[in-house]
Amino acid sequence: MSTPAHEQLDGPLDGRDAPLDDPLARERSHLASSRSALRAMREDVEALDISDVTANWVNAAVLAHQIDERIKALADLSDTPLFFGRLDYLHAPGASQAEGAEGEQFYIGRRHVHDADGDPMVIDWRAPVSQPFYRASKKNPMDIALRRRFGYTGGDLTAYEDEHLSDPAEAATTSKLLQQEIERPRVGPMRDIVATIQPEQDEIVRSGLGGTVCVQGGPGTGKTAVGLHRVAYLLYAHRERLARTGTLVIGPNRSFLHYIEQVLPALGELTVRQATVDDLVAQVEVRGADDAAAAVVKGDARLAEVLRRALYSHVSMPTEPVVVVRGSRRWRVPAYELEGLVRELLDRDIRYGAAREALPQRIAHAVLVQMERSGEAPDDRVQDAVARNSAVKAAVKQIWPAVDPAKLVLRLLTDAGFLAEHAEGLLDEDEQKTILWARPVRSVKSAKWSAADAVLIDEATDLIQRTHSLGHVVLDEAQDLSPMQYRAVGRRCTTGSATVLGDLAQGTTPWTTRSWEEALAHLGKREGVVEELTAGFRVPTDVIAYASRLLPHIAPGLTPVASVRENPGFFEVRTIDGPAEVVAACEELLRNEGSTGLIAADARVPVLAEALAAAGIAHLAPGEETTRETRLTLVPASLAKGLEYDYVVLDEPGAVVDGEPDERTGLRRLYVALTRAVSGLIVTHTAPLPGQLADQAR
Repeated sequence: MSTPAHEQLDGPLDGRDAPLDDPLARERSHLASSRSALRAMREDVEALDISDVTANWVNAAVLAHQIDERIKALADLSDTPLFFGRLDYLHAPGASQAEGAEGEQFYIGRRHVHDADGDPMVIDWRAPVSQPFYRASKKNPMDIALRRRFGYTGGDLTAYEDEHLSDPAEAATTSKLLQQEIERPRVGPMRDIVATIQPEQDEIVRSGLGGTVCVQGGPGTGKTAVGLHRVAYLLYAHRERLARTGTLVIGPNRSFLHYIEQVLPALGELTVRQATVDDLVAQVEVRGADDAAAAVVKGDARLAEVLRRALYSHVSMPTEPVVVVRGSRRWRVPAYELEGLVRELLDRDIRYGAAREALPQRIAHAVLVQMERSGEAPDDRVQDAVARNSAVKAAVKQIWPAVDPAKLVLRLLTDAGFLAEHAEGLLDEDEQKTILWARPVRSVKSAKWSAADAVLIDEATDLIQRTHSLGHVVLDEAQDLSPMQYRAVGRRCTTGSATVLGDLAQGTTPWTTRSWEEALAHLGKREGVVEELTAGFRVPTDVIAYASRLLPHIAPGLTPVASVRENPGFFEVRTIDGPAEVVAACEELLRNEGSTGLIAADARVPVLAEALAAAGIAHLAPGEETTRETRLTLVPASLAKGLEYDYVVLDEPGAVVDGEPDERTGLRRLYVALTRAVSGLIVTHTAPLPGQLADQAR
């Protein structure tokens, strides 16, 4: 591997100005030409006149929206490199070596760019021809003669680095530019990792749309980025299909979604919806909260069967015939025949609402059979008219009444007898008492629903009417979901696939996932494949080694993350006297470039906020975007999951543990907090450290 070039050049170049003996100048020239080509592509779209090609205002509005989205996708972000690598093939892709076709050169970037003649200047990183950039090696060069990586300062190309993969005389070495990009300080929201995707990550990213993949990854292994890039890849490879069926990214909270929301747009993908599980099931206003015991029972998959029993208890077998009067004729469907129709619908196990809609048509068909036997020739219009007959409608209302899902759940939670009847053999008496509300509620609107109640209502809604399925769903921080929440997500991808991301060691809910196989079963994706990422690219070696002391106590079966970073990072544990020294640690880290997070037990956040204000240090809340002027975020430990900062001050680890209902959950919360730092961590404490850390603390 050659030494990276570090020469700085002033001003843009075009192809005529680039010296032939200056590779960096030629590459900068290609960058300038590519930016010009992208600008021309955008201008071509902006200049489109659709006035003569739309038949009506609806078509015009749809086409105008599509054009607007295309213009946004072609935006050239000045501080984002248009391409980050180059591949020189030995032979033309697709040609055999025997054919002797001359190799081609491709620049790999975030999106496709072509010149005025349609010839590619930058190849989308998701294209098949780009795959060797991520997977080629000395052992398997994949017909690549040279792989070139580019280094940037802002949006300016300032360096390059070459690997001659097909040269057996050149030894494989670690890419310096790759390390620099991984360790580059970050300010603002999460950025894409398209330039640094590793082979094991790329294999997951490019896995097919038809299969569900579950990624177990410790802190810093890039599992969230892998999930987001997989969405981008699938949208590239299956754009038409996913345009019809839709895609969705599910995160644990709004702060997390705000943190990741710029990744897909930076890759040119603007149509992916982002939501929390609470957003998905928001049919009622959540104003209440469950204690841990009630939430665990409500989140148990057994509640799905309780709900199904309660719902179908509304169906009653007919005891009277239905008599339909049409003109001078009376048509009688006896009770035993009606019962046969009802039992047939029940045996088919279709949705409650769909069966209810089908029943009047079944009754009408029975009447039509009688009409035909008497010599009449009724058609479909007659059947529809019979189905709307008042006698038929009255019978259906009696036999198969409409059920409101929220009212059904409300009755289960407030009527002890109704719950006992339908939970028999599923929930014991103590579990039933745990979820029963202590006070009666007058209506659905006045009820103080909890988040777990909303999930139950969503389950009941799906029992009545099928939930719309998307083409692909990404579920991040999945280890914290209850079985009923998994079912809620699974309903959104029954005919599609999913990417499930999480870390069993970071589970901090009372119902936290015990195994990924169990989670996939609740999701309805038993066939899903579990992949494990163990190479840590984000968390420094000393920090992850310290945090991993907790693993035997919180997830003894997991493989510890092995940091592959050359920079061990900054790490220190300090015994302090009070909040003033916490503030001093923050001031110390703010002297470095990049973002700083102050993470503390939720109960200590107000005290630390006061101390920061007294010192005149501005700070942000999680989800607020850092700027060059304000780079400190005060983070309650309960919201730290999924976030990352260049530097972190972790206040009072013991308080983080004590803030949870049990020690194991507290230690998991501490593990999360310890692993949010990208470049350095200072742990400050007045009280003794938790024993699992203190025994080996330095």
